[in-house]
Amino acid sequence: MLTHKHLLGLEGYPREDLETILTTAFNFREILDRPIKKVPSLQGKTVVNLFFENSTRTRISFELAQKRLSADTVNFSASTSSLKKGESFKDTAQNIEAMKIDAVVMRHPDPGAPLHLTHHIDAVVINAGDGTHEHPTQAILDMMSLKEKFGYLEGLRVGILGDIAHSRVALSNIFGLKTMGADVMVCGPPTLIPPRLTELGVEVTYAVDELLDWADAVNVLRIQMERMGIGYFPSIREYRARFGITMERMARLKKELVIMHPGPMNRGTEIDSVIADSDQAIILDQVLNGVASRMAILFLLLGGNPENEGHES
Repeated sequence: MLTHKHLLGLEGYPREDLETILTTAFNFREILDRPIKKVPSLQGKTVVNLFFENSTRTRISFELAQKRLSADTVNFSASTSSLKKGESFKDTAQNIEAMKIDAVVMRHPDPGAPLHLTHHIDAVVINAGDGTHEHPTQAILDMMSLKEKFGYLEGLRVGILGDIAHSRVALSNIFGLKTMGADVMVCGPPTLIPPRLTELGVEVTYAVDELLDWADAVNVLRIQMERMGIGYFPSIREYRARFGITMERMARLKKELVIMHPGPMNRGTEIDSVIADSDQAIILDQVLNGVASRMAILFLLLGGNPENEGHES
């Protein structure tokens, strides 16, 4: 069990809870490698996926995790809901609560929306991304992927490259990695690095080659055009030349560097296709670990039956 009822973000989240989640996630990863991948751990539990923003990877990953645990899943799309007819957020939340559900997985464009939801319902709330604030389950699957690759997180050098200012993935990764004892350096155009970021205990550089020379692994972030106006950098071509993970840049390195990406990728912008598809990249491992880690989070927050955890149904 975890010390927090909800998973709203990783700022201040206990290291012991993160270690419990990661240990449980690796147990579920073994289950996903079996011929029969379903366990009855959350049989009888109902989870609502409440998405106010479009999502493919995160929603499918959560839905698959819920089904692998034998939970009942309800998908709620704000674009086709009564919210479009003028219903308030509070009314929507209370109507969902009246359906006697056990957990809500929520994505919302406004920072703090999952916390706001906890004021209106008694069910467990899991933040699947709230604006530019946090995306805790993505950071947990990233940490799982790093631990799987290296065997440890304490002292690991992890770079985060790209649009730091608009990235909820970056903030959750910083909080989680620092809590687990990793060293973190961020890199990107000065216009996309928030002020006072060093107060979170990370190093900042504006030179991508410095980052690559320093890091054991680099998490490459997407340029989020939809969240920014104009003028953050001159052009896509210049961004690729100065900050892109290109074949030429990687060829100059005198070491093996692990490459990560939370997706979706802008191939040819922040990363070359040949690098994304190479043995150095663990991007597809992140996808599989996303299901396992979200299974662990759901299992631990919903009080799953540990006797059923390792048995096939």
